[in-house]
Amino acid sequence: MDAIGYLQSPIGRIGFVLNEDRQLVRIDLNVSLLLNCENPALFKDIFDQFSEYFAGTRKNFTLPLCLNGSPFEMRVWAVLLQIPYGETCSYGEIAAVCGNRKAARAVGQAVHRNPLPIVVPCHRVVGASNLGGYAGGLTVKRFLLRLEGAHKGKEGLFR
Repeated sequence: MDAIGYLQSPIGRIGFVLNEDRQLVRIDLNVSLLLNCENPALFKDIFDQFSEYFAGTRKNFTLPLCLNGSPFEMRVWAVLLQIPYGETCSYGEIAAVCGNRKAARAVGQAVHRNPLPIVVPCHRVVGASNLGGYAGGLTVKRFLLRLEGAHKGKEGLFR
């Protein structure tokens, strides 16, 4: 049975879903429901790592993940996991790494379907000439990019 936990953060309330193997399967941003964590001890490591991330002392997460998607989505998410803290990558650049430079829109859809935002850092993906989208909202995306000190020639995008 899945377990659900919640953490209040600088970007709002975040929901976490663990499967029966205690792997993280979903992260929900902007959770408005005021539910209590079912078993806080199950989420201690997640809460600690996210608190460290928001404090600026953690650059990489070391959580057990369970990602399920199409083969293309899995390739895109694997590339996202390789984008270093504080750096950004465009949809087109990811498409090229995945083997099809013309697949930027498909990459955008795969990024949008990412079930583990922040841990699988889809906020680090930007458009060639704009910030791009973000399931958590552009205010949250800007916050995360500023928190990480991201720039890569796109300083004006993060304001």
